[in-house]
Amino acid sequence: MNADPPRTRIQKKNRHAILDAALEVFSRHGFRGATLDQIAGEAGLSKPNLLYYFPSKEAIFITLLSGLMETWLDPLRELDPDGEPVEELLAYVRRKLQLSRDFPRESRLFANEIVQGAPRMEHLLATDLKTLVDEKAGVIRGWIAEGQIADVDPHHLIFSVWALTQHYADFDVQVRAVLGPGHDPLAEAETFLDTLFRRLLAP
Repeated sequence: MNADPPRTRIQKKNRHAILDAALEVFSRHGFRGATLDQIAGEAGLSKPNLLYYFPSKEAIFITLLSGLMETWLDPLRELDPDGEPVEELLAYVRRKLQLSRDFPRESRLFANEIVQGAPRMEHLLATDLKTLVDEKAGVIRGWIAEGQIADVDPHHLIFSVWALTQHYADFDVQVRAVLGPGHDPLAEAETFLDTLFRRLLAP
């Protein structure tokens, strides 16, 4: 079977424009509320031109989610079994906060898909995500057994990191409304979470 021919510069540019536009439209309206016409308009392309690159709205959405899953897994992949446990876990927290700062639309897209029951990415959650989380939970369990960190449930520790970092992207408007002007929520969160997790993890 022959490999797909390489894309031209224009094809790469248009594909990128479509995916960036789709990210904006999906994060604003959700999958159900988004339309191909909206995505095409946001990308500055005609609908027939868009359909040349992607056959359906779902194809665009799945492409975005697949790339997003890789981005989302990278910070956990970097957890080093040979590093100092508390510092490794705090570095993971910081990397997740940085994702919330750098990729707020992607975070909201991911959250919307999960809230809807993950119909288009359930297989990724059950395979790529679960495999990596189980692996890193094993690393954390080893640190606990060696007495290097407190005896906490490794899976729920990872869930807590997700909840306490992604919240700042998914509920950005709420956070800023409560804090008011003059605050940098993510910088303040980093200071708070450093204290919180140091106390939680102290053996």
